[in-house]
Amino acid sequence: MDLLKKNLLKEVSGLESLPKGAYNIRIDGKKYARQDSANIEIRTKNDKDGIDIIIKSSAQNESVHIPVILTENGLKDMVYNDFFIEDNAVVTIVAGCGIHNCDSTSEHNGIHTFYIGKNAKVKYIEKHYGEGDNMGKRILNPVTNVFIKENGQLEINTTQIKGVDETERITYAKLEDNATLIINEKVLTNNNQNAKTIFKVDLDGKNSSVKVTSRSVAENQSKQTFKSEINGNNLCFGHVECDAIIKDNARVQSTPEITANHIDANLVHEAAIGKIAGEQIIKLQTLGLSEQEAEEAIIAGFLK
Repeated sequence: MDLLKKNLLKEVSGLESLPKGAYNIRIDGKKYARQDSANIEIRTKNDKDGIDIIIKSSAQNESVHIPVILTENGLKDMVYNDFFIEDNAVVTIVAGCGIHNCDSTSEHNGIHTFYIGKNAKVKYIEKHYGEGDNMGKRILNPVTNVFIKENGQLEINTTQIKGVDETERITYAKLEDNATLIINEKVLTNNNQNAKTIFKVDLDGKNSSVKVTSRSVAENQSKQTFKSEINGNNLCFGHVECDAIIKDNARVQSTPEITANHIDANLVHEAAIGKIAGEQIIKLQTLGLSEQEAEEAIIAGFLK
């Protein structure tokens, strides 16, 4: 692996070398390296491009890395990954995609489906990153399907803070009794970038719950769209919070949709969009920061 690929891999997954435990590293549309562990098995799909990840009940506080990097100009990559998490398993899944291109558009689309067993606990970490000159676009379109059984839990942490020109992130989830879904999203767009996020969650089970927190910053002429659809179909709790900082000539749209189909459904949506308050900048300037440094510090803290 050359230095360019190593740097991309580190950006999206934190890896500086092959990790211990299970992993599948995909480079330019092909498998680069793979390893199973005693409790995690990775299989190549027979009917389409992608992998099945089987996480056994005996997996306790283990991790699996499945990053993707693209360095081939003009490549359009598509992958289907299915996760089968058995009852009582506890696992962290580190994904992410990094693109480096020059004079032509490169694109990665991924469809990830999670089947989470009873009492299982899963943390899923996904970072999107792009670099290169401005001649070729970098496009990332992830789709995540989630099915959580009784007492299961999934925490999704997604980050996109540099270099992605276009993205449409779609997440669909169905939760059974006492199931929990937690989603934390951080997005920064600038120049003419466009980011769209769609969440649809069906709270079918008794005492099921979802908490979605989205924080974003839109700069220059970039555009962001956030849409959430929460359906409370039982005794359940749903909370969606969308906060955005807008700068320059950017545009941010937030569309909440919460539907209670049960008398005991408790659903809340909060949205706030605005510019950085002048008093915040002045306060930091009194500590010796320039106006630009003050803005950068506020944004870094907001997206932390």
